[in-house]
Amino acid sequence: MVLTIPEITAPVSLKDAYNMNAVVLAFIGDAVHTLAVRTELVLTHTSKTDKLHVMTSERVKASAQAELLDIIKDDLNETETEIYMRGRNAHTATVAKNATIADYKKATGFEAVIGYLYLTGQTERIKELLNKTVEQ
Repeated sequence: MVLTIPEITAPVSLKDAYNMNAVVLAFIGDAVHTLAVRTELVLTHTSKTDKLHVMTSERVKASAQAELLDIIKDDLNETETEIYMRGRNAHTATVAKNATIADYKKATGFEAVIGYLYLTGQTERIKELLNKTVEQ
C-alpha cells in the first residue's frame, strides 16, 4: 500500500492535543484518513473520479473505520487508547446514516486517534497503525 500522510508544519504539543475535544480530533482525523486513502487510490488505480469516490467511500465509512479500529486496538499505547475512549464516548450532534451506533462511535474514536497523531506530528505512527490494517 502506498501511504502518504501530509506533514503538519507546526505540530501541536502532546499536552495541547491531548486536551483538545475528542470530536475536534476526530474532525481532523477523518480528513487525514480520507486524504491518505484518496492518495493511495490515485497512485494505484487509473479509475475515473466517480469510481475513485466510491472506492474511497467504502474504505472511510464508519463501519470500515470500526473494523480498522478492531485490528489496531491492541497496538494502541496508553495515550492513544485514552484518546480512542474519549472519542468513542463523546457526544456528537450527528450520526452516520448508514452505520450502527456502535460502529459510528468506534469510528469516531478511530478518527480521534488519527487526529491526535496528526496534530502532534506523529505521521510515522499513523502509517504504522494503518499499515497493520493492510496486513490483516
